[in-house]
Amino acid sequence: MAGIAYGDDGVAKAGMGVDAADYDRSGRPSIIITNFSNQMMSLYHNEGNGLFVDEAPRSSIGRATLLTLGFACFFFDYDLDGWPDIFVVNGHIENDIEQIQKRIKYAQPPHLFHNLGSGKFEEVTASLGPGLNVPRVARGAAYADIDNDGDLDLLITTNGSPAVLLRNDSENKNHGLRVKLQGTHSNRDGIGAVVRLSTETGNQWQMMRSGSSYLSQSELVLTFGLGQKISFSSLQIEWPSGQTDKLANVAADQTITVEEGRGIVSSRKFSVTRPGHP
Repeated sequence: MAGIAYGDDGVAKAGMGVDAADYDRSGRPSIIITNFSNQMMSLYHNEGNGLFVDEAPRSSIGRATLLTLGFACFFFDYDLDGWPDIFVVNGHIENDIEQIQKRIKYAQPPHLFHNLGSGKFEEVTASLGPGLNVPRVARGAAYADIDNDGDLDLLITTNGSPAVLLRNDSENKNHGLRVKLQGTHSNRDGIGAVVRLSTETGNQWQMMRSGSSYLSQSELVLTFGLGQKISFSSLQIEWPSGQTDKLANVAADQTITVEEGRGIVSSRKFSVTRPGHP
């Protein structure tokens, strides 16, 4: 994905990476777009009245991304606390950029912004280990749970260097639920389906989509973070065909496969034991 956005000053910004998610539980999708160096990354909050307001300039996201050139980006809940975080990979397109602009580097570390709730984010890249906080000329990025422990791992492609696979070993104690869809009347992978999860602390929803970030494809499984809760009240799948499936009494800390019109057809528990579960 790529696109063009216009800032408050009317200047066009080239967006290499684009993603959308309901990061503040407003019930509406907001948008992130990566931009060129000397242009902040955009965080367009959906006001619900047809307007999108860029919140990046008055947040830590704007300050952190001013000098980096972002490519792939996406929302994902890396710590399973129920609030979508933001991941961005960076790298300039000119290998001699430092000779022209001394503050800007060719190889640049990524950004991982932790969602604190209430629309606030904090950059935590440097605190999550040396494997992540490495300058790279990065382009594509995707996520998947490669080791079945419930949390999401990262794959980064680079310009002229090998791909990098980063396993999420943050000793996360939060709970989660992963949902894989199988369409029957709808398409096989459930692309376009909306999954809604209701919990005591609020509602979450995600749409199953194909391509994401920049020239990348993450796994076709939706991951919901539950925080310290080991249960939730209901799960609803709204399929592209118009079919709606409602599920109750589903245990956390597992990956379930839901077939359109039939409900859960298989399940697999996470490979790690989380607090509150035997």
